Amino acid sequence: MNWGIWINSISIQIVVMMLRWWAGLPLLLPLLVLCGRGLAQSSEPMFQSVTETVLPPDNQHNPTQLNYGMAVTDVDGDGDLEVVVAGYNGPNLVLKYDRGQQRLVNIAVDDRSSPFYALRDPLGNAIGVTACDVDGDGREEIYFLNTNNAYSGRATYSDKLFKFRNGRFEDLLGDDINVRRGVANRMAGRSVACVDRKGTGRYAVYVANYASGNVGPHALIEMDEAASDLANGIIALSDVAAQAGVNKYTGGRGVVVGPILSQSSSDVFCDNENGPNFLFRNNGDGTFTDMAQQAGVEDRNQHGRGVALADFNADGKTDIVYGNWNGQHRLYLQDNNQRFRDIASGSFSSPSPVRTVIAADFDNDQELDIFFNNIAYRGHAPNRLFRVARRTGADPQIEELNVGEAAEPQGRGTGATVTDFDGDGQLDLLVAHGESASQPISVFKVTQGSSNHWLRVIPARGSAPSPAGPGSRLTPIGVGLSCASSMAARGTSVRWSLSPTLDWDVEVSPYCFYQSNPLRSPRVHRAQWRLLRGGRLIIMSGTEHMDWHETP
Repeated sequence: MNWGIWINSISIQIVVMMLRWWAGLPLLLPLLVLCGRGLAQSSEPMFQSVTETVLPPDNQHNPTQLNYGMAVTDVDGDGDLEVVVAGYNGPNLVLKYDRGQQRLVNIAVDDRSSPFYALRDPLGNAIGVTACDVDGDGREEIYFLNTNNAYSGRATYSDKLFKFRNGRFEDLLGDDINVRRGVANRMAGRSVACVDRKGTGRYAVYVANYASGNVGPHALIEMDEAASDLANGIIALSDVAAQAGVNKYTGGRGVVVGPILSQSSSDVFCDNENGPNFLFRNNGDGTFTDMAQQAGVEDRNQHGRGVALADFNADGKTDIVYGNWNGQHRLYLQDNNQRFRDIASGSFSSPSPVRTVIAADFDNDQELDIFFNNIAYRGHAPNRLFRVARRTGADPQIEELNVGEAAEPQGRGTGATVTDFDGDGQLDLLVAHGESASQPISVFKVTQGSSNHWLRVIPARGSAPSPAGPGSRLTPIGVGLSCASSMAARGTSVRWSLSPTLDWDVEVSPYCFYQSNPLRSPRVHRAQWRLLRGGRLIIMSGTEHMDWHETP
């Protein structure tokens, strides 16, 4: 079925996500469905720093250290979302918004009695992090990519895959069964992402390793269902990269997952260094075929860094944007023949020492913005922001915006993410720094578009047992705060168990979880989702600005 939302006479098509379907990413790109439009004000600054009030530098909550990748997930299981930060020469951080203090606090404290203590892992030189449901229990695991004492090839310390078990987070890769299987990745990598390659609701972790000759191929870590005993907490893991056809040797850099060429299955795009990019199309059986050459995205003479997916021209096809290290940045639009064309303007493509790329609608004006996070390693290298505005019958117009206080010309940017941590309806930007200088994390609020209406649909990643009984699984739609990095699949269907009527309330709210509390403000929209026998999904209720419409 197709779903639409009609808001103030503006028709906005949304595509609903299967909970079991979408993958998480180390650098998060949210799926946005937005419900208002404001005037573009490119001369006004987009971002204002709130670091001193929201996350002031100190030794516990925002230490001055080398940080890298960032991810967003519900770490403590309360329905709110936390920001997980990969610490390189210090502990990993888990930043939670404290509504009483109106600030972010690190809950991964140096206290062995804390359930989050193991996540700190101060011995690891973490460079990447992602979160997804590896074992299909409905709660996301957290994967840290470590690169101790190695630029490429073999590292001296293994990656970590943390699961909440026995009342605390524990490293699955350190379990006896997985030590015996030798599955832990001990290679120097750069990025990680999650992919549900078979559509089972159980995710694999894709590791973009940086090879040295024939040492350090890309890895794909997933649960071995036959060897696992979930009832007793035993999760056996395997590296299935060779089986899936992705165990390539290259200078791995960025990786992103989504329905790029496939209609609903997850494909994988990797932008690499000193070699061509990869575009792995899902063959439908969990194996992949590299289509980069046929699709025109090999870009073999450039050195890729940050990458994101989005539909920039609203044609229902997934497009690719990425930065090349001191090379031409790319904005690839996909055509009807699954080939890509670079439409990057001169200013947009201008070379810079880019590290992270984020595509999101920061001011809720229905147009996507692209944030380039640079690292100042040889003089100043300010971050940059562009709006990609759709045009009827023409390529999108690319306009550089005033990035405001997020320019950080002397920032050693190494990672970034977006999430609405305080529930005001606008995305917040967090930037990590490191590599060449220790710097604290920066936090930025958006200064524009606060009067625009908004409704955000996100992909929820995972599945959980259904109340219908053993053997059935309930995979609801992910709706709520924009906090996951992804694009919706075109033509995605909704899967649920055909059980007696199941009712539950979904609140599109600042808290990004499902609940049935009374509405707290005009910006909180509730819809009731009713699952019926016969495979029909009905959405009921809304707000005065929103009517829900179903077409069979």
